[in-house]
Amino acid sequence: MTSDLRTPDWVKHAVFYQVFPDRFARSGTVPLQPSGLEAWDAPPTVYGYKGGDLYGVADHLDHLQDLGITALYLNPIFASGSNHRYHTQDYFSVDPMLGGDAALRHLLDAAHARGIKVILDGVFNHASRGFLPFHDLLENGEASPYRDWFHVHGFPLGAYGEDPGTPQYECWWNLPALPKLNTDTPQVRAYLLSVAEHWLRFGIDGWRLDVPNEIDDDAFWREFRLRCRAVNPDAYLVGEIWDDASRWLQGDQFDAVMNYPITRAVLGFAAREVDAVEVAKCGYRELERLSAERFAKALRVEVERHPRPITEAQLNLLGSHDTPRVAAVVKGDASAVHLAALLLFTLPGAPCVYYGDEIGLDGGHDPECREAMPWDRPDLWDRERLAQFRDLIALRHAHPALRTGDVDVAYARRGVVAVRRRSADEDLLVVVNQREDEAHVRVPIAGLAPGVRAPLFGAAAVEVVDGTLHARLPGRTGVVVGL
Repeated sequence: MTSDLRTPDWVKHAVFYQVFPDRFARSGTVPLQPSGLEAWDAPPTVYGYKGGDLYGVADHLDHLQDLGITALYLNPIFASGSNHRYHTQDYFSVDPMLGGDAALRHLLDAAHARGIKVILDGVFNHASRGFLPFHDLLENGEASPYRDWFHVHGFPLGAYGEDPGTPQYECWWNLPALPKLNTDTPQVRAYLLSVAEHWLRFGIDGWRLDVPNEIDDDAFWREFRLRCRAVNPDAYLVGEIWDDASRWLQGDQFDAVMNYPITRAVLGFAAREVDAVEVAKCGYRELERLSAERFAKALRVEVERHPRPITEAQLNLLGSHDTPRVAAVVKGDASAVHLAALLLFTLPGAPCVYYGDEIGLDGGHDPECREAMPWDRPDLWDRERLAQFRDLIALRHAHPALRTGDVDVAYARRGVVAVRRRSADEDLLVVVNQREDEAHVRVPIAGLAPGVRAPLFGAAAVEVVDGTLHARLPGRTGVVVGL
């Protein structure tokens, strides 16, 4: 653990929005856009392109700003032979289908003018068969000067199934399209570090790092952090690690990770039931329904697992491009989404909204969770869901205690959890009723002045009597009260 552990201050105050660029918005201004695109409103497919671009993201910043978004996380944008762009071909060029480097420049300038940060997805564990060094290896075999850029076991490589055996090189999940880079090679390390520096100099505000645990080399990530911070001292470095990430969160590698343990706990508490079939397809593997007591225990574990600067910088989410959408996980139960969102925006860590969740998109696992944003179909928008998200985000922005306050579970019993968030200037209580029936909650809190309390969010009868807060919550609802 480093003694001067620090995470970027702006992150703990941010609300993120994740954009899958191919599916968010077409601008109609990208030159030489290919013609073989899928219809925007057709069901998404594994390999098809919709043709969304970065100019399209910039065109809809009004929507994001109105929602209260202050930071964007973009899925990969570099030149690639896949709609998701995790098959990187050129780390130094924005994909021309997204508008090229000029489109990123336009988006960064437009976002920064509104006070919105932008982080990019860095896929540094593996590249693609179209990545020039690997293509050279395909063309020249053992004579390739790039042989040590990859983990080659023999020839022929079997990159396109020409060999009936497994590929003769290491690749991500044994997929021939994704050759694993050999970061033990000094030139590979230098190349990847220069990529990280280049785009920070270009103006991005940080990196979301794809499967960084598969580069099993703490020294590499320590140098990565040092090099990034030398360019931008406030660059946010967040890793995609699904389980306990303590090894990487000692203050010398990442600032945070995508906080899937909190996702699991929140969904397990909020859901009446989960779609086990869809859940089993992704990294969740399974989601257990949690009682109030078990949720409280899980929350305490996650809050206490890391130093406070890490906890407050964690990227909290209800779903992503790698999971079924939150609405699909809970089988379309609007009350479950509402309770989950209330917890997302009131717990420590930077909340992240996956594009379209705010309007009720409900696709299952990939490719269904990567559908096109229906900008031209307002009849498909869940306006109540949009209002809930907007109000919760505004609540978080308005109350510093929800961002940087202390966290205490004040009550956890019979389907009801109350989480207290306290700062020097504020004292708030978040109460969530998992049950179907009304709950009468009594929370002893010393020093409270008697009287009725008007909720800051939600509908409930709240009164303080003899140092005890009494709250009556309808079933499947939550409330935030100022103490």
